[in-house]
Amino acid sequence: MADAALRLKSLIEQVLGAPLPVRIRAWDGSQAGPPDAPVMVVHHRRALRRLLFKPGELGLARAWVAGELDVEGDLYTALDLLAGLVWERGEDARTLGEALRDPEVRAAVRGLVRLAGPPLPPAPPEEEMRRRRGHLHTRRTDKRAISHHYDVGNDFYEIVLGPSMVYSCAYWPDSDATLETAQRDKLELVCRKLALTPGQRLLDVGCGWGSMAVHAAREHGVSVVGITLSQEQAAYARKRAADEGLTDRIEIRVQDYRDVRDGPYDAISSIGMAEHVGADRYLEYAQNLYGLLAPGGRLLNHQIARRPQRDESAYDVDEFIDAYVFPDGELQPVGTTVALLERAGFEVRDVESIREHYARTLRGWVANLEADWARAVELTSPGRARVWRLYMAASALSFERNRIGVNQVLAVKTPESGASGMPLRARTWN
Repeated sequence: MADAALRLKSLIEQVLGAPLPVRIRAWDGSQAGPPDAPVMVVHHRRALRRLLFKPGELGLARAWVAGELDVEGDLYTALDLLAGLVWERGEDARTLGEALRDPEVRAAVRGLVRLAGPPLPPAPPEEEMRRRRGHLHTRRTDKRAISHHYDVGNDFYEIVLGPSMVYSCAYWPDSDATLETAQRDKLELVCRKLALTPGQRLLDVGCGWGSMAVHAAREHGVSVVGITLSQEQAAYARKRAADEGLTDRIEIRVQDYRDVRDGPYDAISSIGMAEHVGADRYLEYAQNLYGLLAPGGRLLNHQIARRPQRDESAYDVDEFIDAYVFPDGELQPVGTTVALLERAGFEVRDVESIREHYARTLRGWVANLEADWARAVELTSPGRARVWRLYMAASALSFERNRIGVNQVLAVKTPESGASGMPLRARTWN
């Protein structure tokens, strides 16, 4: 079959009703498509079988993770070109069901089935999280989901994140700053927003590898309790605290936020953790944190947000992210987050969007991964490394295109007297 690429391009365009913006190189070596565009390499017909069984994002992701699909050229450009066909087709685009009413589209699908060959469907790649029945966001299911994402290996995360070991949006002071500088500035920004002073108690919810705990204890003299559900993160964070000589001021626990009982704390930081809480549990999360704060205490909630939908009841989670990256993770609009924090009793005093900062952060992580690709594969697996590269590159584009955002929400447990302790002039931390 010396013309597989041309046949594949023609059949896909008939199904999509739009020209394919990338060049295709098929398993037989043939090529078709725009000569100067990034090349989508279809290494095996099995990639087509995956797309036919799971049309759209999940099928593409499975083929990518299995190594049956690849991109030659700039990955960001390829993803940006494909976004209009796969992720952002718009309200006027036909759904697959509507398209299949067209006899020509049905004929094209039959052509793809013949081109793909038997059998159908292939088993999902190993790295996919197997779905289980039952309630989401119980202590058991949350621990399992966190382990899937964060217990990949500390050595692997050192490659991706760099020496800071901060796995959340950095805060870039200027365009020439390094990733390390930007992560340090983010941690310092959080500390300033919380107005930390020596002797205070800080609870760091979802403490990761201990970066915030170490920075707050070392630079601001506070005592920190950091909690995580990841055994590997906890071990790493404890070692960092010991290496810094801060074990008298830092306690790292493997503990669910719902099980913390030793308040009051003067401040709480929750940086990149609330995405794991779930919409049905969010009010409970906010109420728990409110109950752990002393009157006048501050919460800094740093959280990714999605854009509001015209029909919120029709919102679906991202299939690729849910299956491979953050199982059971849920994003909600920033307005929903603010409303739930206020329902829990907080007074929201500041909301800062830092969306563009996350795009820069993710591009930095992708560059780190690509620079040490062979070792990253050795530490995990080819499939796992491919998952991380795809999800971080696609996420960078999502932030750049305003499909998702990230916000720091500063809230206060204002006492009955109304004395919030906040300065009269806003943003004094800048």
